[in-house]
Amino acid sequence: MQIAVLGTGVVGRTLAPRFAELGHTVTIGTRDPAATAAKEDYAAWQADHPEVGLATFAAASELAALVVNATNGDATLEVLAQAGDLGGKIVLDISNGLDFSGGFPPRITFPQDDSMAEQVQRAHPAALVVKSLNTMTADVMAHPDRLPDPGTVFMSGDDPAAKEVVAGLLAELGHTDIVDLGDVTTARGTEWLMPAWLRVMGAVGSPYFNWKVVR
Repeated sequence: MQIAVLGTGVVGRTLAPRFAELGHTVTIGTRDPAATAAKEDYAAWQADHPEVGLATFAAASELAALVVNATNGDATLEVLAQAGDLGGKIVLDISNGLDFSGGFPPRITFPQDDSMAEQVQRAHPAALVVKSLNTMTADVMAHPDRLPDPGTVFMSGDDPAAKEVVAGLLAELGHTDIVDLGDVTTARGTEWLMPAWLRVMGAVGSPYFNWKVVR
């Protein structure tokens, strides 16, 4: 599958090579590929991962069947607007809307009757938005088997076929307990887990943990 990963931060740089390792064709999207490639840290990362391409948001998304939104919540709508026509494409939204202006821990940036995933779906009504992977740190997203128990990963979205594709990708990554919560509005629940996740991280002193639904 051809995958576009939008965002060159930790999440994007962690997931992109993992998808490529699994046999997918992967391109990272950025605003200015030349400027990104010239950054010392990105150049060093790219040298280690020559199999991952680099292009503008639009060029990366154009031929992709699945577009991964690996940007932070503040930039999500702007970045996806630059990604071009997302109609018919699966958009795997990993973002969380967090406001750090008041310090740590951050506040959620939207009311309880909305979510980042719903905002993406409203902005791109023909896209097939699936919310997932936003309840764990990047390395656990890509390598859940590094935990003694990989835990639970959640999905939300309106299109059953799109969720089936995402579930298959999650299974390839190594996630063994995938819970489909329902339509895109159920993303409100998983996005509001982030304040609890940050507090658990502080309590245990590490981001290397996951939620587990015991049933």
